[in-house]
Amino acid sequence: MKFIIIGLGTFGSSLAIKLTQLGHEVIGVDKKLDKIEDIKDKITHAICLDTKHQNAMNSLPLKNTDVVIVSIGEDEGANLLTTAFMKKLNVPKLVCRSVSPIHATILEAMEISEIMRPEEETAERWAKKLTSTGIIDSFELTDNYSVVQVEVPKKFAGKTIAEVGFNQYYQVLVLTVMKNVKEKGLFGMLKKTSKLHIEGVAKAYTQLEEGDVIVLYGHNDHIYELLKND
Repeated sequence: MKFIIIGLGTFGSSLAIKLTQLGHEVIGVDKKLDKIEDIKDKITHAICLDTKHQNAMNSLPLKNTDVVIVSIGEDEGANLLTTAFMKKLNVPKLVCRSVSPIHATILEAMEISEIMRPEEETAERWAKKLTSTGIIDSFELTDNYSVVQVEVPKKFAGKTIAEVGFNQYYQVLVLTVMKNVKEKGLFGMLKKTSKLHIEGVAKAYTQLEEGDVIVLYGHNDHIYELLKND
């Protein structure tokens, strides 16, 4: 995948480096030359550019980019202006960083569906979310091993855990399964909405269905391998 990350502060640069290490093409953008110098040898390409000027944005290779991430943290105005420009340019996928609750509210009003909150989430977690299909959440145990919460891939729907062979073929353990269960309302009537019900420790005979959520443990490379073939 190809990413453009605008804003190379602590969070933005960490995310850029992590995505590069995962094998993706990353273009980092910042208006401060010292930040460009610090990161230029660690990512695919680094550009010194002030994204508050719309004409400057036209020099970025947006048409061939999968995800644009606005990670400007020092200047809320620059963050919002850059976000507005990117919305106008109709980039394929736009992810924005919020620096305060009111900033997040404004981004939501701009119909930004994916908002980063660095004070609550790590660059490692976002790297997983951005590059792995179906990951809902993750917890890094070490540099190489994680516990991740993922939607059941369609290719596994209708099969039991034993039939999939998570451990045998992918070297990944299923810790538990969460099933979508319809809630009951007044007089025992089923509601239209459903909630996830934890099934407890995963059993070999547990059948997986589309819409289920599974919690996996394993090496990051093995988890990525399992998910990328969906």
